[in-house]
Amino acid sequence: MASGSAIRGSRIGAGPLGESERGIAAPRVRVTYWCANGHESTPSFAAGEDVELPETWDCTRCGYPAGQDREAPPAPEASVPFKTHLAYVKERRSDEDGEALLDEALAALRARRGR
Repeated sequence: MASGSAIRGSRIGAGPLGESERGIAAPRVRVTYWCANGHESTPSFAAGEDVELPETWDCTRCGYPAGQDREAPPAPEASVPFKTHLAYVKERRSDEDGEALLDEALAALRARRGR
């Protein structure tokens, strides 16, 4: 059984923190971005003269690139479909090369088996 003097739900140093204990918060600017699906993202950035805001931002809902122009959001990048090992081999070799390699491998296999 737990001791009756324990402070539950708290830790050392916990408590309400105000501006005086944390310091003054840095000035922020919120920028709105829209993706091709119409999702809106509004991240906040540090405000200042020397701060460059990004042109695009990844949408937090769908991952598409988002821009600051609501009417003309950036187009999503074309995704390359997954290729199998066979697709990569077919890019490197012609059918004739494949037949020659297969014949060579079968000849070596038959020679080992004694046929």
